[in-house]
Amino acid sequence: MAEARKGKKDRLVYRCRECGATSPKWAGQCGECGAWNALEEARPVAESSSRFRNTGFAGTSEICDLASVELEGEIRTATGFQELDRVLGGGLVQGSVILIGGDPGIGKSTLLLQALAALQPHQSGLYITGEESPQQISLRAGRLGLAAPDLRLLAETQVERVLEAAAKERPAIMVIDSIQTLYTGELQSAPGSVSQVRESAAQLVHFAKRTGTSLFLVGHVTKEGALAGPRVLEHMVDTVLYFEGDGDSRFRLIRAVKNRFGAVNEIGVFAMTEQGLKEVANPSSIFVSRHDEPVSGSVVMVTREGSRPLLVEVQALVSESHAANPRRVAVGLDQNRLAMLLAVMQRHCGVAMYDQDVFINVVGGVRISETAADLALILAILSSLRDRPLPSDLVVFGEIGLAGEIRPVQNGQERLREAAHHGFKRAIIPKANFHRQSVGMLQVDAVKDVRATIDLI
Repeated sequence: MAEARKGKKDRLVYRCRECGATSPKWAGQCGECGAWNALEEARPVAESSSRFRNTGFAGTSEICDLASVELEGEIRTATGFQELDRVLGGGLVQGSVILIGGDPGIGKSTLLLQALAALQPHQSGLYITGEESPQQISLRAGRLGLAAPDLRLLAETQVERVLEAAAKERPAIMVIDSIQTLYTGELQSAPGSVSQVRESAAQLVHFAKRTGTSLFLVGHVTKEGALAGPRVLEHMVDTVLYFEGDGDSRFRLIRAVKNRFGAVNEIGVFAMTEQGLKEVANPSSIFVSRHDEPVSGSVVMVTREGSRPLLVEVQALVSESHAANPRRVAVGLDQNRLAMLLAVMQRHCGVAMYDQDVFINVVGGVRISETAADLALILAILSSLRDRPLPSDLVVFGEIGLAGEIRPVQNGQERLREAAHHGFKRAIIPKANFHRQSVGMLQVDAVKDVRATIDLI
């Protein structure tokens, strides 16, 4: 037994994650590049390469002409959730590997359990749990009212035994909850370490590609909100999804940040209920709070998430500052963008904010990354500063440049149609986005710069 353990240990090396140099034993500093605490446990290259030789990850290794490649249609399977299918690009692709991360308790396991239960009558599923017992999974399914008595469960953390069981079951869809709990017996580091996560994920991805199994990997996140483990984990999988949502809100967003089979930055909206996650068919209705009467500092804009136009409410609060450095707080928007727009207002509109605290919030916890929110941001700030409410049936969008000009944004007509569908009567848009064709009963005002917008309002 001691000789077997010694032989396994002799097969291990320590590889620098900075330069790739290997060492037979661990050291605090890499002898090649001088990086500190960069040596990680790994297998020798010769053994690792032999395991994955001729696996056919990307198809044949023969050289061929592009025109001679035969195209095969993607076989997609509906998950039972249209919002999840939207984020995945239309459904599950056979042999795809999806990594889904999010804060603890946000609903990752609940969503995947519901999806497996919905697919069970048509597709065989296997749920691998490394954090909970089968009894806990059964209790959750009963609490959610899921009728899936034939759903297969396995409580296991060693990846070799997981793959052995999966090879016997041959499931169409498999869920690993979570990848940080798995370990391989070939390495001696603890589960959750960088080397264990990388090696376990590599074996699972190889199995999924070889057998055509659709694989979900649940991943932990760090306190900064990024996926825990090696960055290479995101490169190994086909799709990376982030589960977002505030702890005090019942709404959840799933955002695709990488997708080899669909568009990135697509979002799906869910509501957490006693029966689990429910789809929100009309997300614009939850992100726009219709006030009984117009209030200052509030304006509605049309943003775009993936292929979907979305109405969101931008709120601003401007108050006199008693500090040497006025506060600039932006929730859901880029704070550097806010500072730039305040400088544009002072330079081109004569509105100084050097003695004012400015607070910005996007209703519903949505994060807006596109520049189309610039015009709505400036109008909300001016409305709060002057204490003059904007019309409740007004919708705006547009990008603002440093010269005070209002630049066009993509898909202007589609944004206007979304606003008209929700009953808005007036829109202020960039002049370059103006189209002669009317959109319903919507009155469209096209402006070319910030000064013209303020005069129009």
